[in-house]
Formats: sequence, C-alpha cells, structure tokens
Amino acid sequence: MIDLPEPYLLWFSNKGFPEGKLGQLMQLALEIKINGLEYLIEPMKKLPTVH
Repeated sequence: MIDLPEPYLLWFSNKGFPEGKLGQLMQLALEIKINGLEYLIEPMKKLPTVH
C-alpha cells in the first residue's frame, strides 16, 4: 500500500476509502505519506515475505 502514489490516495480520501481492511490500510498509507514517515516503512520492505 505504501507504494501507491499519494495523488491516488488523496483521490480516495476525497471520494471515500473502501470499507474494511483495504480502506484502513489505504488511510494509513496516506497518513504515513502526508507526515513524511515513509522512512519507517523502508526497513520492513527489505524483510523476506512470509507465505
């Protein structure tokens, strides 16, 4: 979610985020971007994925 472009997330912010977990994650991603906190996510992006 954090890789979504900020204008895309802002559009959803104006039109309404989807309900449920997806919308919550999109809102969180937007808050992280707006507040310049993406550096907090970068180390997590390098972790191996768990399937």
